[in-house]
Amino acid sequence: MSKRYYACVYGGASERIADTHKKEIEKLGNTLAENGFSLVYGAGATGCMGAVARGIKEKGGYVMGISPDFISEFEEIFDCDNTVMVDTMSERKTLMEKHADVFLIAPGGVGTMDEFFQVLTLKYLKRLTAPIVVLNLNGFYDSLINLIDDLIKQGAVTTEIHNLFDVLESIDDGKLLDLLKTINKAS
Repeated sequence: MSKRYYACVYGGASERIADTHKKEIEKLGNTLAENGFSLVYGAGATGCMGAVARGIKEKGGYVMGISPDFISEFEEIFDCDNTVMVDTMSERKTLMEKHADVFLIAPGGVGTMDEFFQVLTLKYLKRLTAPIVVLNLNGFYDSLINLIDDLIKQGAVTTEIHNLFDVLESIDDGKLLDLLKTINKAS
């Protein structure tokens, strides 16, 4: 049996996120499935989380959702191929990290920022090696990128932080396809 490759997509469950972002993230799901990737994510059915899961399923892909039991108080759970229920947000993140071959940061809120900074820190500390890609769709993450640049100016981090993640402005960026193909060939 061949290895299943997982893209871990972090993104918001809020329906208030612009429809243009959700449409792009659904297209991301299509692209991932078309390139042999399964999805591991937070199991949400709405916002960017729901969009990526729908995109994967539209193309016949596999969806693993990982969610703490209490999350149903805040968001609807997607009908995943495999839904893993855990007790805490920390367990959720640990399991997603364990499965991920690549991390893609879709538009989202504080939960998405928490997940991004955790994997960025782990990569800095050499606890993970998977690529991290920030999807700066329509400038969504301009402020985040400026914050990181300001942290460099303030001496809190070094410029090498930029080597730990990529920023793409579009799902159609050829770098994304190149990255996915590189991961598929790596094993």
